[in-house]
Amino acid sequence: MDTNSDGQPAGSYEERNDLAIRSAASDPLAEPRANPQPQSPKSPKSSHTKQASISRLQEAQVQPSSKQKKSKDNGSSAKGALAKQVADGPLPNFIVKRNELFDKLKRQSQAERREKEKPEINVVIDLGLDEEGKRKPDMPAAAKAWETTPGIFLRHLDKDVASEIVVAKVDGQLWDLDRPLERPCRVSYISFSTTEGRNVFWHSSAHVLGEAAECQYNCLLSHGPPVDQGFFYDMKIQDDQVIKESDWPPLENTASKYFKEKQPFERLHVSIPNLKEMFGYSKYKMYYIENLLPKEGSTVYKCGSLVDLCLGPHIQNTGKIKAFQIMKNSSCYFRGDKNDDSLQRIYGVAFPDKKQMTEHKKFLEEAAKRDHRKIGTEQELFFFSELSPGNAFLLPHGTLIFNALQKLLRSEYQKRGYQEVQSPNMYDVDLWRTSGHWQHYQEDMFKFEIEKKTWALKPMNCPGHCLMFRHRERSYRELPLRMADFGVLHRNEASGALHGMTRVRKFQQDDAHIFCTHDQIGQEIEGLFDFLKSIYGLFGFPFKLKFSTRPENYLGDIETWNQAEAKLKDALDGFTASGGGQWELNEGDGAFYGPKIDIEISDALHRDFQCATIQLDFQLPQRFELEFMTAETAPKSKVVEAKSAKPNGQQEASQKSKAPTKTKESEMGDVKLESTNGITDKPKETGVGRARPVMIHRAIVGSFERFMAVITEHFAGKWPFWLSPRQVLIIPVGKDFFEYCEQVQKLLRSQKMNADIDLSGNTLPKKIRTGQMQQYNFIFVLGAAEKEARAVNIRNRDDQESQSKGEMVPLEEAIRKLKALKKERRLINVI
Repeated sequence: MDTNSDGQPAGSYEERNDLAIRSAASDPLAEPRANPQPQSPKSPKSSHTKQASISRLQEAQVQPSSKQKKSKDNGSSAKGALAKQVADGPLPNFIVKRNELFDKLKRQSQAERREKEKPEINVVIDLGLDEEGKRKPDMPAAAKAWETTPGIFLRHLDKDVASEIVVAKVDGQLWDLDRPLERPCRVSYISFSTTEGRNVFWHSSAHVLGEAAECQYNCLLSHGPPVDQGFFYDMKIQDDQVIKESDWPPLENTASKYFKEKQPFERLHVSIPNLKEMFGYSKYKMYYIENLLPKEGSTVYKCGSLVDLCLGPHIQNTGKIKAFQIMKNSSCYFRGDKNDDSLQRIYGVAFPDKKQMTEHKKFLEEAAKRDHRKIGTEQELFFFSELSPGNAFLLPHGTLIFNALQKLLRSEYQKRGYQEVQSPNMYDVDLWRTSGHWQHYQEDMFKFEIEKKTWALKPMNCPGHCLMFRHRERSYRELPLRMADFGVLHRNEASGALHGMTRVRKFQQDDAHIFCTHDQIGQEIEGLFDFLKSIYGLFGFPFKLKFSTRPENYLGDIETWNQAEAKLKDALDGFTASGGGQWELNEGDGAFYGPKIDIEISDALHRDFQCATIQLDFQLPQRFELEFMTAETAPKSKVVEAKSAKPNGQQEASQKSKAPTKTKESEMGDVKLESTNGITDKPKETGVGRARPVMIHRAIVGSFERFMAVITEHFAGKWPFWLSPRQVLIIPVGKDFFEYCEQVQKLLRSQKMNADIDLSGNTLPKKIRTGQMQQYNFIFVLGAAEKEARAVNIRNRDDQESQSKGEMVPLEEAIRKLKALKKERRLINVI
């Protein structure tokens, strides 16, 4: 399946503000993210060299004010290890010149705006939900273009609701509350409680951290994006000095002053020439300007003394930030390239309420206890080795969990009409050229040469499944054809991006592709919704659906897209009507080859993870010229003519056993099509009596490795019985009962249960305590009474009353109840 393995949709807030979040891959302390980020282009030999930037940095140093005392040990002091300028002292020259240019351009922009016509426009205000969770009626409002801002309409919201608003949305696009509207539109509001709201808030907080660091250290800033649990800022400090924990309090104190000042965030669009003049002192900003910005320029934001390259949007002013704390720091590489500059990275978190900071710290403590890496080590589930970085070694107990998950999926496949297949692990890269992945994804693939040809390990299964569909004639009677594949996949993740089991290089997923007709799309989507409820219900995961529609760089015709989106919307509405909950609309966030539905689950700590995805694909069937025979019959003359000509279909069939032959390339949108193995550069029209299938990419748990990490933390290592690698521990009271314990173990294992015996020389209390620490679901303590009665004394992991002395249960009854507990896959550990 061709998906982002961590789940952020293309065009999301994070991706748009990701001028260089790709460099997060260079930092082993970086927060795990839901998707692999695309690699930025190699840094060219810019005229702004490293030495030139450092020279600028050195020139920017100012003499300490009279209130500052010179340090005796290279600038270190009791308050911090680095030489720092007093925050209210004189600003460095590069800041002064940069800000003077900003102010000049701002005045010009304001003058131009005053001259603009300000016609009346109609605005529709989304007032959100009422106390019962029902949507309030929209409110029409009169406004003036280039004058009225979304913030003006906050007075129409409840006071408590309005106080939590972080940013607006205008026709689905995130928009500053103080940015004037430009056209008739629909305005809605985003609070801090949403993912988008937190990202905007944390992005703004990162700017304040950058402002404090720039004034404290006279450093060169790189970039400062939001991440899953806050934000960070990267910077180059003079003489390659490093941040220490003792440097955090002065930065926090400086930032707190800026919050009290309620510094507004000012937005300004600047041309490329002016951007180069504004940021010419920094090689890092120049790299972004020269390589990542459009030719018409980009926006910058100013808060206090900081002016920074940024797409925004931001909160209204720094006064919205009530709690701020630096969490950690580390070193990283610019752009994630180990051959580039080493930078300092400072992580922080901020909230609009101090209580939220307190709750966040408690959350971090609990998350640390549940960390899958910690539990994986304690329970001997998996480990990693430097001899194969990014590839998990599943130990016996971890493999038991892995196999239980696959068994669950296979049982559902059998009921739902899936056919399990196996496809090769490596392919000639001509396959990936045909699919389009080579043009978009080759940097994330493992490539090698064999017999003067370039091959690659597969990072997804979809192209291989297309070959499997195409290897023989297909009939409409075979559709829908549901192919499932647990094959091993490899993706060349950056070393710094690897994070336990959540980001690995080798993984398997419950990948499946459904080939169906257009008329079958709706029923297949409904079937997948039922599949989701069945699987996620077993783990106690609530989930929500996000519907992503046609992006700007879509492929195919609009009519086909409209039909597909309508079918998905009908299926989503049906899901809601049946009590499945509301779904969210992400306009323009679909894949270039079709609309999609992303599914986010919420764990015990209320963290959201995207594991499942449902994607419609019209393009791969065209690229691989997939066809099936319809119920429609071609005229006899046409059939005779087709047989004599023997085009495409039969010629392809005769060529499929031959080695791929690369021919020319052509363009479809922004994706190159390659002609290989009988697959032509321009998709041909299907003949009479033939049609192309629609391809549905789908995954339910996604990567098994990542899903194992999620459920490890969700259950905190206390596995439900059916999934547990340690279901029963049998403890003899003494040596006289070893034989009876072995009999009980044999009976349990004959019923395919994971049963162990502790025959060590430890005391009975220590054996019981060890079993409890290892999270065995049940502990059987067997002595004379149990042997005589052919019974077992059961201690239940989740029943505290049974810990001192368990309940005696006949052996046959205990086995029967355990079998039922396992078969029914119940979450509650009760028999």
